[in-house]
Amino acid sequence: MERDTARIALGLRQRDLAVLEALVGQYQYRLVRYLVSLLGRRDGVDDLVQETWLRVLERGNTYDGRSRFEPWLFRVARNLAIDATRKQTLFSLDSDEGEAARSSSASSEPSPYALAARTQDAERLAHSLDTLDPVFREALTLRFQEDLSLQEISAIAGAPVSTIASRIYRGLAALRPQFEER
Repeated sequence: MERDTARIALGLRQRDLAVLEALVGQYQYRLVRYLVSLLGRRDGVDDLVQETWLRVLERGNTYDGRSRFEPWLFRVARNLAIDATRKQTLFSLDSDEGEAARSSSASSEPSPYALAARTQDAERLAHSLDTLDPVFREALTLRFQEDLSLQEISAIAGAPVSTIASRIYRGLAALRPQFEER
């Protein structure tokens, strides 16, 4: 891993388009999935993904290669998503204003997760995740879908590890009753 991160850091510092192309190929799907989960909707995600890759190219020299690339990439994407939502004044990912976030970001159309779900439990999980506060949904997505550590999620969200652990715990606690009622 250390050699890969050093190679990525060097390639980004040199603005090597081959390195960027390889990164896009490797992380594009995960980046889209993360942003859809983070925002709770699909519209506007393609623009944010494009802007994220442009920002990676512009500011790639700030990636030092001492840690994994994914948390750095997701942090860039998260910051752009926060900026975009502030411009639209839909909701803030840095607050616990859950009701406003749910009512403004909820859509009558099923999410991409629900559309792709192959089982009834997967559909229920996708629907349940869509109803969570954005801060809980983000923490759960990064931990269980993207398989990042608490420290990496902390770096992405700009919150202490204890806060991230609490968000994961509270998010799971909010999901639990929906699956125990069987």
